Amino acid sequence: MITFEVDDLKIMNARLWRFLEYLETNGVDADAVFDSRLISCELITNVLRHCGGTACFSGVFRNGEIEITVCASCPSGEIKIPDLPGVLAESGRGLYIINALSGGNVSIAGGKVTVKIITDKQ
Repeated sequence: MITFEVDDLKIMNARLWRFLEYLETNGVDADAVFDSRLISCELITNVLRHCGGTACFSGVFRNGEIEITVCASCPSGEIKIPDLPGVLAESGRGLYIINALSGGNVSIAGGKVTVKIITDKQ
């Protein structure tokens, strides 16, 4: 399991790199690693832009499943997965994309968003 906290988008990619290397070391295919990066970036960015404070990340790969959890150090407001946003909508696309990439395997509880990606690698 990889965990970290980040409070600035400028260092997000450096912190996330360890998780991506961890996935590759465990034999996860390039497409699932890419999807994991995209999902992680969207979740972390949402926390930093909309909640303030620090984004708390954890990610693990086990039994062919990547599990990514992100929450705010001080959660505020209710998080929900939107329906397909309008083409010109200024918000909601990130969580919609995350939901689509994960096949709907998104859960929100206690201020934490957890996304599961099923891979071919066991």
